[in-house]
Amino acid sequence: MRLARCAALLALAATLTARAAPAAPDTPAPAASTAEVSELRFSQFFKSPIGPAGLELSDALLAADGRPVRLVGYMVAQEQARPGRFWLTPRPVRMSEHADGEADDLPAATVTVLLDPAQRERLVAHRDGLVLLTGTLSVGRVEDETGRVSWIRLRLPPGALETDATAGLRLDGAGHRH
Repeated sequence: MRLARCAALLALAATLTARAAPAAPDTPAPAASTAEVSELRFSQFFKSPIGPAGLELSDALLAADGRPVRLVGYMVAQEQARPGRFWLTPRPVRMSEHADGEADDLPAATVTVLLDPAQRERLVAHRDGLVLLTGTLSVGRVEDETGRVSWIRLRLPPGALETDATAGLRLDGAGHRH
């Protein structure tokens, strides 16, 4: 199984002849069938072991750029949620923006999750536990209007969020709570 995934990633990397410019923040994610979606894990984001130059983006992460991926992680609990976006991390994180400012505890493998442009004003309530997200991955340095820099973004397709009064926020149509 792991060998098949490696072979698929190598084949994918071989087909990339040039990296396209990152999509504009308001560009909707292309719809993808379930068969085209790749599983991506936070542990695959950086080369290991870490070298003298520090963290380096992995070949697996770079090969997934611009492609539909599925990620499982934790929503960052924020004091002040921002409309149209939230963060996903490999471990639970609670941010105190008011007290800590830019000195947050976000891990290096943090993904900025962007809602569909039609939902850019929507606030997403925090959800405890693991969540499953499927969207189009974007890799590369992007500075938002507040000056915060992101290196990894996941653009959710239209209709990806749905609320349920009893289960709370359900992402990707599946609630994963542990």
